[in-house]
Amino acid sequence: MHADFWNDKRPAGVPSSIDINAYRSVVDVFERSCKRFADRPAFSNLGVTLSYGELERHSAAFAAWLQANTDLAPGDRIAVQMPNVLQYPIAVFGALRAGLIVVNTNPLYTEREMRHQFKDSGARALVYLNMFGRRVQEVLPDTGLEYLIEAKMGDLLPTAKGWLVNILVDKVKKMVPAFDLPQAKSFKQVLREGRALSHTPVPRSLDDIAVLQYTGGTTGLAKGAMLTHANLVANMLQVLACFSQHGADGQKMIKDGQEVMIAPLPLYHIYAFTANCMCMMVTGNHNVLITNPRDIPGFIKELGKWRFSGLIGLNTLFVALMEHPGFKSLDFSALKVTNSGGTALVKATAERWESLTKCRIVEGYGLTETSPVASTNPYGQLARLGTVGIPVVATAFKVIDDDGNELPLGERGELCIQGPQVMKGYWQQPEATAQALDSEGWLKTGDIAVIDPDGYTRIVDRKKDMIIVSGFNVYPNEIEDVVMAHPQVANCAAIGVPDERSGEAVKLFVVAREGGVSVEELKAYCKANFTGYKVPKHIVLRDSLPMTPVGKILRRELRDIA
Repeated sequence: MHADFWNDKRPAGVPSSIDINAYRSVVDVFERSCKRFADRPAFSNLGVTLSYGELERHSAAFAAWLQANTDLAPGDRIAVQMPNVLQYPIAVFGALRAGLIVVNTNPLYTEREMRHQFKDSGARALVYLNMFGRRVQEVLPDTGLEYLIEAKMGDLLPTAKGWLVNILVDKVKKMVPAFDLPQAKSFKQVLREGRALSHTPVPRSLDDIAVLQYTGGTTGLAKGAMLTHANLVANMLQVLACFSQHGADGQKMIKDGQEVMIAPLPLYHIYAFTANCMCMMVTGNHNVLITNPRDIPGFIKELGKWRFSGLIGLNTLFVALMEHPGFKSLDFSALKVTNSGGTALVKATAERWESLTKCRIVEGYGLTETSPVASTNPYGQLARLGTVGIPVVATAFKVIDDDGNELPLGERGELCIQGPQVMKGYWQQPEATAQALDSEGWLKTGDIAVIDPDGYTRIVDRKKDMIIVSGFNVYPNEIEDVVMAHPQVANCAAIGVPDERSGEAVKLFVVAREGGVSVEELKAYCKANFTGYKVPKHIVLRDSLPMTPVGKILRRELRDIA
C-alpha cells in the first residue's frame, strides 16, 4: 500500500506530510529549541530542574571539552551508559554537537553484553555512572575505549546536597562496588573545564549516523541499527504530527512550552529517546526524568509533585502503578496523553487505566530499526484497542507472503515498513542489512500482521522466536548460546510464556549432562551472565527436547506444551 492510502484516515489537525528538510540535523533541532525556549524548564531529576538555556550551556561545555582534550574526530563513537539522570541529555547532545556518534548502552548490561557492544561499535569513549565502574574496569582491557568520563548521582545538585547524595548512594545504600579507574575524568570536572573553552560547531548532514542503537539479532548477538540524523528528525516530525491532533476544544493536543511529560522509560531505549528528548524539545516542553521506575512508591511520590499532562509507559509499568494504593489519590486532571509502546497492551490494563485516570492509553508500534515509531492510534475516542493504529505520516505498510508477494487487505502476512524513519542498515553487517531491507527501502519486521480494510493494523503473531519482556527484546538464541556454555548443560531451549506483569517471561528448558545440574545453580549462572530482563523466570529440567530430524529444536512444540 502507498503511504497516501492512509491520509484520509487521519484525525482532524494531523497533517498528511512532513518537511524532512525543516532541520539540518538533530543538533539543529536542539540548538534552535534551546534558543527559543531558553528560560523554560527542559529536564527535572532529583529535585533539580535544568532550563533549555542551561542544557545548551552544559552540552556546549561537554562538546568543547571533548574537542580540546581528546583526538576524537567527527564520526567516532562514544558510548553513554546511564539511567535517566540529567547527565544523560547533557552528554548525548554534547557528543552530537562534537560530531560524534552516540552508542546508547543499557546501564544494566552484564560484562559479557558490554564487551560485545563496545567492541562491535568500536567506541573510543565512554560516559558512565560510577555505580557501573566496577563492570567498566572488568571489560576495559578487551575494548578499544581510550577516554572515560565518570558521572556521580549528585553531579548537578547544589554542592552540599550533591555531596550528601553521593555519600548516601555509595556508603549507605552500598550501590557503588569498589573499583579503580584512575584515568577517568569526573563529569563535573569536564563541565567545569569545558565552560572555559568554546566549542567549534561541526557540520553534520542528514545522512550522517547520529546514534547506533543496539538491538538483538535473530542470530543471538546484538546488532547496531544505524539511525541517521534524517531518521531521528523524521520520526520526531512524525510523532509531532500525531500530537497536533485536535482535542475536544479544537486545539492542538500538545501545546508548546506548557506540557509536563513524565519519562520513566529509559532514554537509552529509542522509544523514550525520540519521544522525550526530541519531541518534547522541539515543543519546548518539560521532561521529568524517573531514574528508577521500579521503585513504585518513589515514582508515585514524584508524580504527586507535578501537574503532569503526559506519560509514556508500557503494560508492566501501568500495572505496577495501579497496584499501588497511592495511585488513586494522584491528580490526573491535566493528563491528556498516555502512550504505550514496546510491548502489547493488555485490554484489561487499558480499561482499568482509563477508569482510574479518565485518560485513554494510546498504543503504537515500532522497532529500533524505525527510530522507533511506525504507527500509532489517534488520541481519545478514536483510539482502537487491540490495534496499533495507522502508519505515521509519510510511512507505508504492506504485508507479504513467504515468497515476498504483497497480500490484499485483511490477510495475514509479514509486515513490511517503508518511510524516512527506517534505519540506514546494521553497523558493519551488510548481510544482515540485505536480509532486513530490500532495494526499495522496505524493512521486513518479522511480525505477522493484518491490515484491516479501514487501514488499522493488528499485530497477530511473531515470525521470529523473539520474546518481549517489558518492552525489551530477548532472543532465544542468545540465551541458549550462553547457557550451553555451562559445563553441566547438554542441551537447552528458551521460549516466551505469557506473564501478567511483563507481558512475556523467559522460560528455559534444560537437558543436563551426566551428574546433573540444579535449577538453583542455573538461576545463579543466568543472573551472572544476563541483564535482569533476560534472566529466565522459569527453568525446567527435562530428559530430552523435541527436535526435527536434523536436530533443530522445535520451540513451537515447547510453547504448545507450556
